[in-house]
Amino acid sequence: MLNHLTLENFKIWKRLEIEFGQVTGIFGPNSTGKSSLLQWLLLLKQTKTATDRGLVLDFGGPGQSVNLGTYRDVVHHHDDTLPVRSVLKWTLPKTLKISNPEGKRTDVLFSGDDMEIDCVVYKHGKWLNTGLVYRFAGEDFSLKPKSASGTSYQLKSAQGSFHFIRTRGRPWELPGPVKNYLFPDQVKTYYKNADFLSEFEHAYETLMDRLFYLGPLRDYPQREYHWAGAKPGDVGLRGERTIDAILSAINETRNRGRKTRYKPFQEFIASWLQELGLIHSFEIKEIAPGSNLYQARIRQGSGSPYVPLTDVGFGVSQVLPALVLLYFVPKGSTILMEQPEIHLHPSVQSGLADVILTAAKTRNLQVLVESHSEHLLRRLQRRVAEGDCEDGFVKLYFCRSRGLSASLEDLKLNKFGEIQNWPEGFFGDEFGEIAAIQKAGLKRRGECQQGA
Repeated sequence: MLNHLTLENFKIWKRLEIEFGQVTGIFGPNSTGKSSLLQWLLLLKQTKTATDRGLVLDFGGPGQSVNLGTYRDVVHHHDDTLPVRSVLKWTLPKTLKISNPEGKRTDVLFSGDDMEIDCVVYKHGKWLNTGLVYRFAGEDFSLKPKSASGTSYQLKSAQGSFHFIRTRGRPWELPGPVKNYLFPDQVKTYYKNADFLSEFEHAYETLMDRLFYLGPLRDYPQREYHWAGAKPGDVGLRGERTIDAILSAINETRNRGRKTRYKPFQEFIASWLQELGLIHSFEIKEIAPGSNLYQARIRQGSGSPYVPLTDVGFGVSQVLPALVLLYFVPKGSTILMEQPEIHLHPSVQSGLADVILTAAKTRNLQVLVESHSEHLLRRLQRRVAEGDCEDGFVKLYFCRSRGLSASLEDLKLNKFGEIQNWPEGFFGDEFGEIAAIQKAGLKRRGECQQGA
């Protein structure tokens, strides 16, 4: 689970520091860096899954999570002489214990619950180079260039409590990191006691594998869906695999048979749609036995007939991917949601905040939401005031543009649900609008009276 991120020289951010809660809300006007924060996390995940190990960062292409162009496109002010630096700290799913490579397996050399990765990416000639540091249990394990040329690297443990031991033979030079987080294979070959570094790489990959994203634009609902039985990893960037996810979850529930203690997934999602006031009931039916063609249908009232998603308002099909994602991904995952409130009625936006809070608490999820919804924010504040959330469970931030850079303001949320440092123009000038309406109304009344 993410704890803290420091990001330097990425897009509009000269420097960004953010501490994550279990539910983190990011608000602010357009073009102030909210999406850029999510893009960096998605860029890290995309790089991890890239098949080309020669890429330092996978900036993406059509159809990928992010498509950011080139290094010059993403570096602050397009100044490719600047380095991009990221320091990401996270909590491990369970305590990691590193055995002493030179002792017995029972000898624990390092032990901890948190880990940090510090990577610096910079352009050298036509190529990107990187330096890498893992921080764990009070020790730094780094692979950095020996000189500005970046052709030869040095492996070090900075705090002095541990020393890497070279194997006998010719002292070959080390190449740089693979991607932005991997030690090259030569590290394990050239050093007798460096195998445990694979544990750090595995911990980072596990973190990235448990990072999921739902974008702001959702696919239009379809009259019928084809499903061949495969289980998707998530609901897709635009929610295009939502029905596949529901069907695979239903299939898993059936396979558990009578031993299952879980409410069928379809009924569970339907209950939330009812709670949000969108439907009376929801079902997915195979159009004909063995056809692999399915129809998602809803009933809006107790006496009304079932109709396809395509024949009702847009709201159900827009909120459905968010609901399914929250309850489909593995427990302990981190979910990034960009403007999940789009096309939703204000009351549903408020209810969506409850869905997020409930899923975060019951499934130990971490949810990072980028939003423009005042109603979603107000519901989060209300639940904090009602004592439903522990201190630090909900973290709120406001992004604003300052000249050519962005800044992030930590909104001080007290136990009464009050934001003590409410930013000017947070959701526009509400009181100014009310005053203008009153003033215009008085003027019109005066004109009507004179006309009479």
